Amino acid sequence: MSTRLYHSPLLPVLVYASLTSAVVSSLGMLLVPTISHAMDVSVSSAQWMLTVNLLVGAVATPIMGRLSDGPHKKRILLVSLAVILVGSVVAATAPNFPIFLLGRALQGLSYGIVPVTIALARRYLPDAHVRPAISSLSIAVAAGMGVGYPLTGVLCSLFGFRAAFGFAAVFLLTAAAAVHWSVPDGPDVRAPRGNFDAAGAVLLGFGLAALLLAVSEGSNWGWTSGWTLGAVLVAAVLLVAWAVVELRTDEPLVDLRVFRNAEVVLANGTAIGLGAALYIGLSVGGLVAQAPTSTEYGVGLPLFWAGFVMIPLSGGSLGAGRLVRVLTRRIQMTTMLPLGAAVMTASAVLLSCVHDNLAGILGGTLLFGIGLGTTYAAMPALIARNVAAVQLGSAVSFNQVLRTVGGAFGSAISGAVLATHLTPDGHPTGVGINLAFAIGAFTSVTVLAALCCNAFRDCRRRTKTTVAATHGNHSLPTTK
Repeated sequence: MSTRLYHSPLLPVLVYASLTSAVVSSLGMLLVPTISHAMDVSVSSAQWMLTVNLLVGAVATPIMGRLSDGPHKKRILLVSLAVILVGSVVAATAPNFPIFLLGRALQGLSYGIVPVTIALARRYLPDAHVRPAISSLSIAVAAGMGVGYPLTGVLCSLFGFRAAFGFAAVFLLTAAAAVHWSVPDGPDVRAPRGNFDAAGAVLLGFGLAALLLAVSEGSNWGWTSGWTLGAVLVAAVLLVAWAVVELRTDEPLVDLRVFRNAEVVLANGTAIGLGAALYIGLSVGGLVAQAPTSTEYGVGLPLFWAGFVMIPLSGGSLGAGRLVRVLTRRIQMTTMLPLGAAVMTASAVLLSCVHDNLAGILGGTLLFGIGLGTTYAAMPALIARNVAAVQLGSAVSFNQVLRTVGGAFGSAISGAVLATHLTPDGHPTGVGINLAFAIGAFTSVTVLAALCCNAFRDCRRRTKTTVAATHGNHSLPTTK
């Protein structure tokens, strides 16, 4: 493969398409109060605009990732963008809340866009440029959130929430056009034409849906209620059955055998833990930014300005992504993960200690961006280095699913904490805010400790190997 494609618009177009996830994400958390008022539903009901989007994303992402390992990568990307475009139009024109939820459900396919773009990059870019391209595609979502949130806040404040969804539709239309013209046509002749694991897709999809439903609605149903426990039981049965099926299938949806590799396990474990910490920090931080100053912790920013709090996240992610691409020439990816986790831990601790002023929130968001950019660049690169090319799409998409699952747990935990610490006027108490931030900090510290222990074991193992090799060389007989 020549480098001509690398100098063509292919990589920028793939990055542009991957920003779809950031655009759709910015239409969720920030607009829950607005949708509650506009659609005349309760705030807890409006939260379903997040839940249904997350549920569909969890089901669609592994399927899209597995399909992207096949020969029709471009077609998968175009069809996915088209479905998300339809969802954006439906949400923008919805006459009532159920139709609006249908649009948000269709937008859930945005979670699976990044694995498909990574599969395209690995197929069509020169080998020397694949690793930095994967890092760029991985951090595009985090960087795009820093732009998407302010833009959503401005559009919604000036023209209403429908304008924000209309902008998403225009963005998706341009992304689909760019992909159509820039990505090579025709099937990928190198990709295997295997059978699709329908049983695995159904079991994983419904298992994840049941798990995320329990996590998302547990605070409303009650954590010990029959509905919550029943959903957890159904999820456990389905996911165990899925694992058994995957291990017995020749062409599984997700090859669980790759988990024998320590670096893949490291990347996926980090995805869950830091995904939870990220959602806790950003969701509670956004709430503090918009809360009135009378709460004694709120900054009192209007919706127009609240989205701008995410700009440091974008700058930090972009800067960290560029730095990672330079440092990987000298530092291993297994070292990058603890570094990124350390920065995210510092951010979580900062937010838990200083969150009652705008400077503290901006500083914490900036550190979150730096840590996020580092870890999001390292995780897919670690996976790509340790799995075969035909498994890349499913492996990366499963990592994305674990980020989503971790984020769902973080969102649910923070929501449950805040729901049990409310003032008479409905705002969370300062104790609830502090506790939620503390849980996020504890989660980050736990992940960092696990990564440091793994790095220490690797260092000792390499040292022993080096010493053994040295002694072996010294024991060789010499000829006179």
